[in-house]
Amino acid sequence: MPSTFFGLNIAASGLRAANAALNTTANNIANANTDEYSRQKVDQRASDALRVFTTYGCAGAGVDTIAIERVRDEFYDVKYRTNESLLGRVSQRNYFNELAEEYFKDDGTTGFSSLFSKMQSALQDVMKASGTTESKATFVSSLSQITDYFNHMSESLKQLQNDINQEIKMDCDTINSYAEQICSLNKQINIIEMQGSRANELRDQRDELLDKLSKIVNIEVKESKVVDASNPERETGATRLIVNIAGKQQLLDSYSYRKLVCIAREANENVNQSDIVGLYDIKWAPTSFKDGDDTSKLDVFDLDNKLIGGELQGLIDMRDGNNSFFFSGEVQNSVKDQKTGLTTVTIKVSDPDLMDMTKCTLPAAGKIEVASKIYSYEDWQYDGGDTYTFILTAESTRSTTPPKYRTATVGADFSYQGIPYYMQQMNEWIRRFSDRVNDIMSKGYTADSLEGRYILTGTSDMDSNAQFSYPQLTSLSNNKGYYEVTAGNFTVTRELRSNSDLLATKQDVTEGESEYRNIETLNEFFNKEDIFRGATSGEFLDKVLGDVALNTSNSGTLEETYTALEKTIGNQRLSVMGVDEDEEASALVQYEHSYTLNSKMINTLTEVYDRLITQTGV
Repeated sequence: MPSTFFGLNIAASGLRAANAALNTTANNIANANTDEYSRQKVDQRASDALRVFTTYGCAGAGVDTIAIERVRDEFYDVKYRTNESLLGRVSQRNYFNELAEEYFKDDGTTGFSSLFSKMQSALQDVMKASGTTESKATFVSSLSQITDYFNHMSESLKQLQNDINQEIKMDCDTINSYAEQICSLNKQINIIEMQGSRANELRDQRDELLDKLSKIVNIEVKESKVVDASNPERETGATRLIVNIAGKQQLLDSYSYRKLVCIAREANENVNQSDIVGLYDIKWAPTSFKDGDDTSKLDVFDLDNKLIGGELQGLIDMRDGNNSFFFSGEVQNSVKDQKTGLTTVTIKVSDPDLMDMTKCTLPAAGKIEVASKIYSYEDWQYDGGDTYTFILTAESTRSTTPPKYRTATVGADFSYQGIPYYMQQMNEWIRRFSDRVNDIMSKGYTADSLEGRYILTGTSDMDSNAQFSYPQLTSLSNNKGYYEVTAGNFTVTRELRSNSDLLATKQDVTEGESEYRNIETLNEFFNKEDIFRGATSGEFLDKVLGDVALNTSNSGTLEETYTALEKTIGNQRLSVMGVDEDEEASALVQYEHSYTLNSKMINTLTEVYDRLITQTGV
């Protein structure tokens, strides 16, 4: 049978349980407005009953306080973090799309449509007085404003690309910082919980970091119990936390993590002709990696991975988005020159867009991938049909050369319309426009009956004072056409800017200076000929601005949707883990009442023992 003081032990256990519940309630109330705090509750169970070997069999032994647990639902955590990843992606898209839209918008003075209309008006004045220098000088000036517009747009978009590039590095640094903090918290949590306690506050801190991490990149969290290897049935109290990002790529495992290291590309490593130099590639590195260490053997973090998610994915979409236009073909032949060590690789393409040099985005030198191996090329040629020839460097082909009939790619498939796409659209318009204008002008004659000459060109990257000659732009030997002319180097020829009388106004050399049929032909081209996406020259902005506006609208709508979902899911999660002051006040009364009753029980038993011990005669 139980001892005489058994009831006192039972009341004492109730008193301790009520006290633990009151303290926990006080902690909840104190943290009612603390961000990411999870409401806590006391886990209580009836103590094991004692057998008393009487007719009633067992006697209750009171209550045991097992643990103080967090009230949290993993299901809502997963939903919340998944939505955060989607929200982070579209919010970055929306922000930078709005900036791009502002660049392309026509303010009525310096925008493309305004400048083009001004140029057409100046051209009308030339038709009225083709023999006067003033009217031609005005037209040349307005044409120069068009080229300056594209130069400015190129610089603006490149600066935007650079800003996005720096944001990517900041996100990688933030991921590394979060990973380090989570690993530190894992160690602290295990130290506490291996001693039998629950590290609730530390777990809240860790979950807050995981929430923040999920907005930057898509994450998958797995936590499992660590068991004794010699006795699998015995739990040690420790747990193992694994965090994967970007589609099952392991970021951290318990106390160790991997870093994301940003490595700037060299000038000959760009994947798009108009990319700025120094765009970051990302690689995985061990925790011990420091700046200046060798990066050649680090694992690659694929930027074209569609599962990256979060802000990082949104930034990559904007920085590298080429609308799925990139170089891809099949290797036909590889020939290595034993004297020079250079390898000539012939590649056949099937995409019609790759057979149009006005759309070409290949950098003059860069990296080409064949059979999962990266090779460096120093030059390439195009045959005018479906074949490209790349000259690979001796260093990149020292151990192997590209195998036949394997796919070769430069760049990767980024299906979003980002900075490279807008740059490519501008370049395409410029090349088509320049080609047609120069063709018209070179077939005409000046008012002084001199042979007409080309008026639009580009400056060389090697020497900004050097301009491409007309034979360089139209030679059939390289079949590249106006490939070298881009939004960044587009300009009116130096000769025409210094002497506007070189403008070819006449079609008949025998006519006088007032003949302007060549200008009429140019005007008809401006108004009637479709050169860009089924539109005339002056409708360029309508097409590109339509793309930007649609992307901005879509990303803005998605951001609003995911923001609303963030609030909805957050409220659902908060209904479970959040502190309800009314509920805590009710619990406070309940636990206070329990504490009082257990105190009265002890007081009653005290009186019983007093009567039994001091007032009962022996």
